[in-house]
Amino acid sequence: MAWFTRSKENIDTTDKRSQDTVPDGIWTKCPDCKEILYTKQLEDNFYTCPKCEKHFRIGSGEYFRILLDEEGYEELAADLIPDDPLNFTDTKAYPARVTDAQRKTHLKEAMRLAAGKIEGEGVVLGAMDFSFVGGSMGSVVGEKFARGVDAAIERRLPFLMISSSGGARMQEAAISLMQLAKTSAKLAQLSNERLPYISILTDPTTGGVTASFAMLGDVNIAEPKALIAFAGPRVVEQTIRRKLPPGFQKSEFLLEHGFVDMVVHRKELKATVARLLRQMRVE
Repeated sequence: MAWFTRSKENIDTTDKRSQDTVPDGIWTKCPDCKEILYTKQLEDNFYTCPKCEKHFRIGSGEYFRILLDEEGYEELAADLIPDDPLNFTDTKAYPARVTDAQRKTHLKEAMRLAAGKIEGEGVVLGAMDFSFVGGSMGSVVGEKFARGVDAAIERRLPFLMISSSGGARMQEAAISLMQLAKTSAKLAQLSNERLPYISILTDPTTGGVTASFAMLGDVNIAEPKALIAFAGPRVVEQTIRRKLPPGFQKSEFLLEHGFVDMVVHRKELKATVARLLRQMRVE
């Protein structure tokens, strides 16, 4: 019997030159349409896919750059960090989890707060970061929100909140749930002062954040195709034992059923918010 053996080594398809000359992060693959995008092009397009308009998840820093005027902003309550009153431990101790998140994200907490201007209109702006423990709402997020409302009242400015969250932070148990009442009560104070509150819901906005301040805006704006819900689709299906309709809990479905006021592409977000601020300006 004749045995066939390979007389040459396997073909090496690795282009070492391309590995040496193309740094990591140059290209980004769209998770929806699978288009390979030049990362700089993606950034210039407001972190949305130019082919399918997929809105990539971005953090507070990116939203500040997109929305606030170039003259800059004043960051408020920047040094607040969570405590561990419950001595909570799951797979790791809560303080260790927070420290890991701070190291990975270079953030202090899941929300940042700033005062600045949008097309010349003064505003106090809060923005959540999903990258920090899933954007979960604990005592610090609730306190920052409260201080944002206080700053808006003191300066006679509208308050704008950008939400991106997996819900209440389980490591703070009942303390995190108290933030639902706390943030809602602060918005009642803002309303009593006749100051506007605009809520922007991004992908995803779920759990206790949806059940409190995210849905309490004088105007609720959603980004396209964002998941906005209290419980996720799988949990709902298991609870009601029925298949959900297509697009259930997405921005467009919620707009059609009256849960949000408008769905706005990120490219148009600054102009839309500025127009609303001018219309609701407090003299």
